[in-house]
Amino acid sequence: DGVGRHSPPGSRRSIPVKTPGGKLVSKLIPKKSKGPRCSDCKCALIGIKHMTNSGFKNSKKRERKVSRAYGGSACGNCVKTRIMRAFLLEEHKAVKKLMAEKK
Repeated sequence: DGVGRHSPPGSRRSIPVKTPGGKLVSKLIPKKSKGPRCSDCKCALIGIKHMTNSGFKNSKKRERKVSRAYGGSACGNCVKTRIMRAFLLEEHKAVKKLMAEKK
């Protein structure tokens, strides 16, 4: 089935590289990963490298996450809105309690 031109599969892309001996050999290029995404808004997480699963496994903990609450799973804006929502809910409960006591 190797007759004529056919495109190689996307998973094994290669480029020709010239060796010091003057030979042309094909060098396989690894796939690029999309990188970690936010669990809420699905945007790319800033400050974390785009690695494959095996790369994540072999990397240090400080390379896998950001030093913040929800560091490796949610972006800063989503964490901020979560904190604000929790705070406002607590405030609302307190105000409700105060209004009930006044009556």
